[in-house]
Amino acid sequence: MAKVYVTDTILRDAHQCLIATRMRTEDMLGICDKLDKVGFWSLECWGGATFDACVRFLKEDPWERLRKLRKALPNTRLQMLLRGQNILGYRHYPDDVVRAFVSKSAEHGIDVFRVFDALNDVENLKSSIEAIKDAGKHAEGAISYTTSPVHTLDGFVSLGQRFEAMGCDSVAIKDMAGLLTPSVTVKLVEKLIDKLNIPVHLHSHSTSGLASLCHLKAVESGCVHIDTAISSFSEGTSHPCTESMVAAFQGTTYDTGLDLSLLQEIGSYFKKVRKKYHQFESDGTGIDIGVQVNQIPGGMISNLHNQLKEQGVLDKLSDVQAEIPRVRKDLGYPPLVTPTSQIVGTQAVLNVLTKERYKTITNEVKWYLQGKYGQPPGDVNQEVRQKAIGNESVLDCRPADSLKDEMEQLAKDIGDLAKNEEDVLIYAMFPDVGRDYLEQRAAGTLKPEELLSVDSDCKANNLSANEAPRDFSVTLHGETYQISVTGAGRAQQNQRPFYITIDGVPEEILVDAIGEMVPEAGHQKDDKQRRPNVSKAGDVSASMPGTVVSILVEIGQEVSAGDPILVVEAMKMETEIQASQAGLIKDIHVKKGDTVSPNETLVEIS
Repeated sequence: MAKVYVTDTILRDAHQCLIATRMRTEDMLGICDKLDKVGFWSLECWGGATFDACVRFLKEDPWERLRKLRKALPNTRLQMLLRGQNILGYRHYPDDVVRAFVSKSAEHGIDVFRVFDALNDVENLKSSIEAIKDAGKHAEGAISYTTSPVHTLDGFVSLGQRFEAMGCDSVAIKDMAGLLTPSVTVKLVEKLIDKLNIPVHLHSHSTSGLASLCHLKAVESGCVHIDTAISSFSEGTSHPCTESMVAAFQGTTYDTGLDLSLLQEIGSYFKKVRKKYHQFESDGTGIDIGVQVNQIPGGMISNLHNQLKEQGVLDKLSDVQAEIPRVRKDLGYPPLVTPTSQIVGTQAVLNVLTKERYKTITNEVKWYLQGKYGQPPGDVNQEVRQKAIGNESVLDCRPADSLKDEMEQLAKDIGDLAKNEEDVLIYAMFPDVGRDYLEQRAAGTLKPEELLSVDSDCKANNLSANEAPRDFSVTLHGETYQISVTGAGRAQQNQRPFYITIDGVPEEILVDAIGEMVPEAGHQKDDKQRRPNVSKAGDVSASMPGTVVSILVEIGQEVSAGDPILVVEAMKMETEIQASQAGLIKDIHVKKGDTVSPNETLVEIS
């Protein structure tokens, strides 16, 4: 029996699960003086999706966030989540990029690196663990817990032993979907503690409502390191409440020694902060025992919900949830955690929306089947593999061994936009988004997405908060558009901006005092500028809203049916859009960077 040590996830995983990782640095810094006094074993504050969200949505420098947090939290270990060879992106990076990223993260303040691989392939963790140890930091190997016909408790214990042999300072059970039950927790923790000489940590999400019970049984079984979240960002798809767990162990031999009064002050602060981000609230605030069947992590289900809602097909959510386990089985039962959760989830959405399984296959599924993410835990469906990659060879080595060093070339590619190695790493993680961010920074045009104030704006319009979001369709000149009014801005000079999405594409319009739209302020397109609807066999469209990443053909070029002609990114996954028939490229209605929606003609083939 021993004191329980707490890692709080408020600055990373908690808001990643509940408000789509949108908390801004300023709202973190406002409470750091009190967070630093609590005495947490560590604060998880970086990594995961925070790097992406900073650059993509918040227009913040993620490295600057880390430096500011390090300065504001001098007495607390700072922890990050690292995806092994994926680092924080969605592909494997060469070893020189991994080493550079770990080195800079350690230099700017990370003390504890929790490192995992989505397939539990330890070959993908060697470089990152070596780099962490070279930097003199704490390396924590994380077991991506899941259940399937090919996963066993003894297999997870063997994985923990390999982490210890690789030099890890601790091992974490990473239960990202909330699949653990109290009885299984006892068995797994006892087996790990019996076989390991390093501490065991438990990280479990509350999705199924069992995490607090699992924490209690884990502590009683010898695990004295647990992950929790401050009350105002706890439970649901997040983590057990910090204050509740502290109270549960108070006065026992497991007493955390943490001050409940101080924790309550922090909880009150974040309760106010959370209201700022109401527009990003997920539906994952309650208990969903269905996760024990579909195994969908909280962040993944909120993304699916938003994607389907934007397309006006939210009624397909149950179909997608049913398809996900089938796709997972086809791919050899990978644990559903970034990036495999996105790979499986996006493919499931495509299978449902196209009404034909694997009619459209994402590039990431193809790379997965080529072995470029590592070795699948189980056997993959050979028919799916043949349809996706044909007779292409499959890697039988560590994927990174097939990659050449990139840092020097990346620095050349981004040029003067990068002022230091940290900027090069921003570009490395997300080339298109990173370049846009660095260009906007250079031009002085960085602008974070707007935070909508529903309450105040509804009062101005004599609306209740529940009446604010509205979804409807409009038919104009024979074309039907799905409209979602997501909020209203503040009135200025008898004009009020409204934020809406049209067929999933964000728009802003200005309405004057008598209710008429101000034409020059809107972003509407006239009929001639809009892309034509799909009307004939040669019209090529996308299956879901996304962004054009690259155009692979030119007007006048001859193509065969099935040839790739566009690459579109949706849900952070890339999908090749193929020619619908053989012929000549007659017209191209998009350019790189355009946002596209289903039923729009992107390319015409004669």
